[in-house]
Amino acid sequence: MSKQYSRAQRVGDQIQRELAVLIPREVKDPRLGFVTLTGVDVSRDLGHAKVYITLMNSDDAETIDCNLEVLNETAGYLRMLLGKAIRVRSIPQLHFYYDESVSRGAYLSSLIERAVASDRNHHQTDEDSQ
Repeated sequence: MSKQYSRAQRVGDQIQRELAVLIPREVKDPRLGFVTLTGVDVSRDLGHAKVYITLMNSDDAETIDCNLEVLNETAGYLRMLLGKAIRVRSIPQLHFYYDESVSRGAYLSSLIERAVASDRNHHQTDEDSQ
């Protein structure tokens, strides 16, 4: 029976859980907004971790860049805290990226809603004319 849940995935999930607690509690930079972690991808050798984030109530590119800058500056400190919280021989280097999937999904959902509303209006005008 093969492993369906690799060690890298388990470590990534543990890092995500720990960072979700550590970032709001330990990072005191006033530039940092309300950050939500959407996923962590850890390399197979456990040397690097891509941490994907989204920001609540902000889609401004400048705000996103500022938040990513703050998180990437504090990556070493967060890595040290993770080392105390997780029992792994070596903690991966953290690299923060903005996850556009949430905002992209909301945009596509609004497009679908507009198309459905337009279709409804079109069918109503057809029925009224008959």
